[in-house]
Amino acid sequence: MTEGKNEASQVQEEILQVKNLVKYFPIKSSFFRRTIGNVKAVDGVSFSIRRTQTMGLVGESGCGKSTCGRTILRLQEKTAGDVIFDGQDVFALSREQLRKLRPRMQLVFQDPYSSLSPRLPVGEIIGEAVREHGIVPPEEFDGYITRVMDVCGLPSYYKERYPHEFSGGQRQRICIARALALAPDFIVCDEPVSALDVSIQAQIINLLRQLQKEFGLTYLFISHDLSVVEHISDTVGVMYLGSMVEYAETEKIFSHPLNPYTQALFSAIPVPDPDVKINRIILKGSIPSPANPPAGCKFHTRCEKCMEVCRFAVPEWKEVEPGHYCACHLYDNEEEKRRAEEQALKAEKAKAEERE
Repeated sequence: MTEGKNEASQVQEEILQVKNLVKYFPIKSSFFRRTIGNVKAVDGVSFSIRRTQTMGLVGESGCGKSTCGRTILRLQEKTAGDVIFDGQDVFALSREQLRKLRPRMQLVFQDPYSSLSPRLPVGEIIGEAVREHGIVPPEEFDGYITRVMDVCGLPSYYKERYPHEFSGGQRQRICIARALALAPDFIVCDEPVSALDVSIQAQIINLLRQLQKEFGLTYLFISHDLSVVEHISDTVGVMYLGSMVEYAETEKIFSHPLNPYTQALFSAIPVPDPDVKINRIILKGSIPSPANPPAGCKFHTRCEKCMEVCRFAVPEWKEVEPGHYCACHLYDNEEEKRRAEEQALKAEKAKAEERE
């Protein structure tokens, strides 16, 4: 009975659950427009985020981080899998139900220049969706927008100005204010500081943390900058070629990365001490095409610890340590080794039959 209560409370704490999410983009032939393949942008990703926490999502360019974030918000339809937001299946909702849910799930875009309409003043940019969703009565509209701007560090006289009159950092504050104005519970931050100067990055990160404390926000923070992710995140997920390869609490994953790809990625973090020697792990080759990923473990073509089983068998996603998940054959138990070997033998046999 107690176990059931604990499970229920844990589910209640988790505002977002992503289960085996898949998003493929079809490749069409040039003449007949037939589907001849798929770009496997997101390929079976699973994780969860607790209320008022921040999950960092990292990986090389093209690994599917942004596609994952946009699919979670249902800005594009899934291929397979489930996205459960606050107990609701996002992809099972009707158009009207989804419209009601939209204000609670917001997005801060990477580029503060192209994500703002050049034809609208700042007050209208922030307030357009507020008016559309009826967040506040019409008579309170102006005062509400002023309060939102003030919380985001924007003076009220900016209302009449246009985006081209602002710097990158100010524009990103406008983007954050636009998302905050809808009183969301969950915000996907898609590389929100990558286009900004380092000093401005710190200001925006501090603003996001301040807003999280004040309004109880939950973030999915997508970024290339590992030092920023380490600073702001409670948990971290690492993606490679559309798949999640490791997930754990921030302190645990940064102090003890398990997957060889995570180890290589984290070895690139600069240390602000000239006397400290960095043992940088240089990955060989380039990232394979997501339209034709390697068989078995997707990382085996660049991995120094590659074993024969890695070439044919897909590693299982499992909890290696308490709260530390990883997909790598290095941590297989006897039963998992047996299954992986069977899978490898089947793949090898199928390959031999194809040659014949």
